[in-house]
Amino acid sequence: KNAEAFQRLGIRPAQGFLLYGPPGTGKTLLAKAVAKEAEANFISMKSSDLLSKWYGESEQQIARMFQRARSVAPCVVFIDEIDSLVPARGSGQGEPQVTGRVVNTILAEMDGLEELQSVVVIGATNRPTLVDPALLRPGRFDELVYVGTPDKKGREQILGIHTSEMPLAKDVDLADIAGKTDRFTGADLEDVVRRAGLNALRRAGSDVKEVKAADFAEALEDSRATVTSKMEEEYKKMRGELKKRAAEVKPTIGFIHEGMVEPVRDRKHGGEADTPPIE
Repeated sequence: KNAEAFQRLGIRPAQGFLLYGPPGTGKTLLAKAVAKEAEANFISMKSSDLLSKWYGESEQQIARMFQRARSVAPCVVFIDEIDSLVPARGSGQGEPQVTGRVVNTILAEMDGLEELQSVVVIGATNRPTLVDPALLRPGRFDELVYVGTPDKKGREQILGIHTSEMPLAKDVDLADIAGKTDRFTGADLEDVVRRAGLNALRRAGSDVKEVKAADFAEALEDSRATVTSKMEEEYKKMRGELKKRAAEVKPTIGFIHEGMVEPVRDRKHGGEADTPPIE
């Protein structure tokens, strides 16, 4: 949207967004909402759908995905669990050679998006520190967006959505339930509603007519927030650390980092080889 405004200012819009935060906070739903708001096509892929044990197949899958996105632009490309697709090279995650090729392919494709302003890439991860730092540099994932747990008002709205088709008794106060579910994610709240329905079914049997406040109270006793306060603090600290790691990536020649290539003689003899004298 508003591409002309960016052109007037002489700046480029962000090409990539990395959504990170605890599991169950609605990162996938947020990406879908972005595509709908922008009136763009939406391509959603999981990292497991792109990874293959066959040589070169993963790179081809990635290239096909971006080719499809360009053909249906404007388009939002959403990659879930991106940390398993592009783990930091040298981190010991995955096969080093495969990881390097996949990361390089993603980098090349995202760098190529500069020519086409109507394709945006959104990645989602619960473990942002495992993503290769090269992807966090400007022109790739420009924006790091923390998706945390909802506040009290947000929790009340989520409860309203999940109980929209549930017959509630007059004593059920969603605002009160929202106040008792601090740090609950959307997935946690959905589970609370489901448990309350099960409690009503056990209480009244197949003739159940409505779900009462007591059913929700019992459900809350059996539920807990999956996100702890310590987890929230750690996620909030990550933004600065991630940008710092991206800035520390050493300059490269192509995609070859310093230290990646070692002379054959050095590898064989375990050190620097002296140049033999010329007689």
